[in-house]
Amino acid sequence: MAAGTFTLKWGILATGGIAKTFCKDLLIDPTTRNANDVRHKIVAAASSSSQARAQQFLTALGVNNAKAYGTYENLVKDDDVDIIYIATPHSHHYQNARLCLEAGKNVLIEKPITVNAQQAEILVQIAKEKGLFLMEAVWTRFFPLAKQIRELVASGKLGKVERVWADLSFWNDVEEEFGTGHRMVNLDLAGGALLDLGIYSLTWIFQILYHTLPPSQRSAPAIASTMSKYEATGCDEQTSILLSFPGGAQGVATTSIRVSHSSSSDVPPVRIQGTHGDIHVHAPIYRPTSYTLIPAQNEKRGKIASWEFKEVKEEVPGGGHGMFWEADECARCVRDGRVESEGMPWEETVSVMKVMDEVRRQGGLVYLGGLESLEYPLDV
Repeated sequence: MAAGTFTLKWGILATGGIAKTFCKDLLIDPTTRNANDVRHKIVAAASSSSQARAQQFLTALGVNNAKAYGTYENLVKDDDVDIIYIATPHSHHYQNARLCLEAGKNVLIEKPITVNAQQAEILVQIAKEKGLFLMEAVWTRFFPLAKQIRELVASGKLGKVERVWADLSFWNDVEEEFGTGHRMVNLDLAGGALLDLGIYSLTWIFQILYHTLPPSQRSAPAIASTMSKYEATGCDEQTSILLSFPGGAQGVATTSIRVSHSSSSDVPPVRIQGTHGDIHVHAPIYRPTSYTLIPAQNEKRGKIASWEFKEVKEEVPGGGHGMFWEADECARCVRDGRVESEGMPWEETVSVMKVMDEVRRQGGLVYLGGLESLEYPLDV
């Protein structure tokens, strides 16, 4: 380990598939991605079902000398844990995150941060009062290509960006593959396309039409939306959102669990359209590894842009999935005493949640059983 390298010690709350993927990335040598200033160590994991399951999770990862807990309450009491990664269904994020924050732990919480904006605002307020780091795990934003694209837009190379189209959808035989109990369609787990997939579509719109502006110029968009319900459970199976930002820029965000975002590799699921040209982001948009820069042109003026057509591709290094970049951001923030990330700031997390709240209001989608409650503790 290089002198001065900071090691962030992780506790893992929940042991499902996303936690396994995240932990595998934590175990990859950071130098494979040219990160020489931070490292990661998994020191504990907890399963709400049993200590044995937590131990099986750690053993399967090849993690030795980490503690296994059978309750989340025991995990948050572990003094060796610097930060807790919350990997439960988003129906439980508010309760789980409050448990961690109230215990004085820094938190990285899977997207969406909560079920509604009010819950997110409370978590932010607690983190602020306690001086704790808190971030929504929108891993997409920390990919090098996502950063490159934001920099291109902010530089003015595309001219004035007038419109962003973004879609994340998947073909499914919903009745056959999901039925009524799968988390994607289960209202008891805050299921539906919007919160699980649509947040990625909104991520691309916000990081281009909102985040690239100076903070003083960022304003909430006007919202119009339409939603189709899955008859068997009442969750949304298809949602389309039109966002109108001050200054005239428009964002179109769509999501579906019935049809795909792309029928071929030639159809880009994200199009960023400026007066001097476009950026096409290729699938998968949650894990961006390629984009195309296309100069604008027309018959009268020819090529308007001063730059040329360009294709950019970058593979994820180290054999990883790409979740380690957000983990590196957490390590640097905790090391430097920063409670929020400039790449995924609290205000923007809450702004996206407010959009999804309004979309659900317009579509008549309400989560019952205490999932939207601000009460804590609440057994959900």
